[in-house]
Amino acid sequence: MQKINKNIHRFDIYVVLQKFFVFSFIVFLVLFQTQSESFASGRYYKTSSEIKNFQRSIIDYRKYIGKRFKKKIRKKTKYIIIHTSELGKDSTLKVVLKGKKITNGYRTPGGHAHYVIARNGKTYRTLDKKYRADHAGLSMWQGQENISDISIGIELVGYHNYPLTNQQYKSVSILLKILKKIYYLSDKDILTHSQIAYGKPNPWFKKNHRGRKRCAQNFDRKKAGLTYHWTYDPDVRSGRLLADPSLTSYFYTPAITSKLNHLPSNIITKKNSAWSIAGEAYNLSSTIYILPDGKKLPGNSIGSTIGWNFLPLYTKVILNKQKPEMKTVIKIIRDGATAWSHAGILYNDKHTFYILPSGNIVSGTQISDWDDLPLGTRLIIGYKHPVSITKKQTAFSIAGHEYNSENIVYYIPENKVVTGNQIKGFHHLPKGTKIFLPL
Repeated sequence: MQKINKNIHRFDIYVVLQKFFVFSFIVFLVLFQTQSESFASGRYYKTSSEIKNFQRSIIDYRKYIGKRFKKKIRKKTKYIIIHTSELGKDSTLKVVLKGKKITNGYRTPGGHAHYVIARNGKTYRTLDKKYRADHAGLSMWQGQENISDISIGIELVGYHNYPLTNQQYKSVSILLKILKKIYYLSDKDILTHSQIAYGKPNPWFKKNHRGRKRCAQNFDRKKAGLTYHWTYDPDVRSGRLLADPSLTSYFYTPAITSKLNHLPSNIITKKNSAWSIAGEAYNLSSTIYILPDGKKLPGNSIGSTIGWNFLPLYTKVILNKQKPEMKTVIKIIRDGATAWSHAGILYNDKHTFYILPSGNIVSGTQISDWDDLPLGTRLIIGYKHPVSITKKQTAFSIAGHEYNSENIVYYIPENKVVTGNQIKGFHHLPKGTKIFLPL
């Protein structure tokens, strides 16, 4: 009997040990799988030293905030809102800090984001996180409006229809980790401006609706270290707002990440309307429509001339132009006019050439730091590599009868860039003059 009791006791110990090892193995598998999925999704793991280095690297621009901006402490923080600036770095910082012009000529007082992250990953603190930033505008989430009152705003320098950089994702992933810990937020509390913004009735919608903004539509949550996301729009489901078909398809259907490889362009098609491209900016004077015949029209004139339902297919839409440029093949980088706004997806193409203020000539493939592209840089799109003019190789022998046309571009030493029809004496072109021929 005693022997039987010993055997039973040994059996009990064996069962307990077996259960313990099975449980430990299951825990190991779960942890290993979670870690593997995180690495596979492109998450950036942050060590304490990396977080400290990031915090020390943040560039403080708070002192440049507009003098008219009134600081007001935010009582709650329920969300973090991701934006794309639709501008270059310098213009983004200027708008975020000093404000932007709106339709009636009034300039906002600034304070439009707490952080700005440039294309190279550099992060700027533009407003103390305890204050309310005016960044969300007309907005709603889960029935609550005025999301600026309860959120932090992060501006990513770039455009909603072109990918963000790996450097930006690394910086924003660290910043989000810090802010989530401070405010006890979850992945689902990180939203894009396009998700929370809503608009009033317009030619496409009869009631209040989503789609006022396309901002950060290209934000890849996995690359930013976020796992969980909303699978539906709570305000559309409740009937408070009408759905925007484009955003619904993009944010709340399976395989969201694969859609990042097929971002909407700025060309109007049957499935890509002016509203889909520009959102609430569709009828602003700073939104320029380039018709298939080359004619340029500001957004505020379309309704009274062509009509929104008759806008030709393959019209190109340019956002944030202060005024239509003169018709010339030579474009200029300046406030509100970036490489992207001029060239679209061809901005980094080998046939897009940039003539820097220093006189250096580089192609789009040779530029890596787009944030530091100097104002005043000229660019031409769709041209062959430049050819030097010599005594034996004249403009006529290179370009033929088109040598003096508006489509032939000349670089003249001392940094002068002109078209053929602007040159009066071709016999007196100085040594070092180069000629660009269109493809």
